[in-house]
Amino acid sequence: MKSAHDGRATRLEIDGVVKRYGASTVLEDVSLTAEAGEFHVLLGPSGSGKSTLLRVIAGIERVDEGRVLLGDQLLADRGVCVPPEQRGLGMVFQDYALWPHLTVADNVAYALRRQRAGRREVADRVGGLLERVGLAGYARRYPGELSGGEQQRVALARALVGRPRMLLFDEPLSNLDADLKERLRVEIATLTRETGATAVYITHDQSEAFALADRIGVLRDGRLVQHGTPETIYNNPGSPFVARFTGLSGELPAQVEKVRADGGVQVRALDRSLVAQAPTGLAEGTAVDLLIRPAALKLSATEQAGGTHALTGVIRDTAYRGRGYDHVVELPGGTLMCGVFDQQPWQRDRSVALAVTPSGCFAYPRADREAAATAGAGRTDATQKLEV
Repeated sequence: MKSAHDGRATRLEIDGVVKRYGASTVLEDVSLTAEAGEFHVLLGPSGSGKSTLLRVIAGIERVDEGRVLLGDQLLADRGVCVPPEQRGLGMVFQDYALWPHLTVADNVAYALRRQRAGRREVADRVGGLLERVGLAGYARRYPGELSGGEQQRVALARALVGRPRMLLFDEPLSNLDADLKERLRVEIATLTRETGATAVYITHDQSEAFALADRIGVLRDGRLVQHGTPETIYNNPGSPFVARFTGLSGELPAQVEKVRADGGVQVRALDRSLVAQAPTGLAEGTAVDLLIRPAALKLSATEQAGGTHALTGVIRDTAYRGRGYDHVVELPGGTLMCGVFDQQPWQRDRSVALAVTPSGCFAYPRADREAAATAGAGRTDATQKLEV
């Protein structure tokens, strides 16, 4: 028997969604669209509302205002909430959520049996997917006999087997070690795109989001603060929060010396002139915070710097990262620049120059300064070294 949903990608539209728990508003006027077949990542720190939004899409939570549509089908508004099992979704959970008393094959087949698929179809599709996720010999095992990575592969196969219109991922890699996380990330991306299903994936890990997404929605305190391609989010952060949360080497206080014709600004920081982007528009004399990406910094010997758009400092730490070396550079006044990459190691306590590339340097008005602790709460070492 053919599934009620044939697996064709479907457009997801979230329009003005509000969700409250008592007096607390956890989603505030959230609107975004995931186009058919798009891999969409919702990124934000703990408490940003991303899990609640996923639960609203899944039908686990009702909306208080706004609406959710999948294609032409209204899934949710103030008066409508289509049950999860009728939405044509597949879902992969953080904690695997496998039936412990069912074998691997029976866990994967569960959605097909609900669809009343024939025995031969069930066997063929379950066997094919288990082979595709590297578990062909595990069909008769039980979840308790599997490692965490193997259980997550079973959960992925179960979500895919019903050929859903949309796949939802609830931080599926957060319980796995780094090496396994990277391998499963690749498998999730590859298998999801092979199915053609629209995907919504939530995470607090910025490197994960950039690696997976066609488009990213950044959430903070229940609001969607920026929405765009990974390149747009990284190269043109719409606020200091977005810039901080998606990976900085460091920050400096500065003052605008000159507004440039290209829309950027020349600023004075640590008695040096630097050029930066000005996402919000700035006037001469404005006190700003200068937010600098790791990829915007290039090490050189002080005698080679030439004094143009360069800071000076001292190497305080060097760490081998396989592809090269990350450095911590202490600037005058004690400010640290972290994750400064070079193919070769620089000796600790050596004086160096740091050339600053304007494309990775952002100036925001000091009055707009946001708590770095909030943005940094979910930041990982990998994110601080992210180079897109």
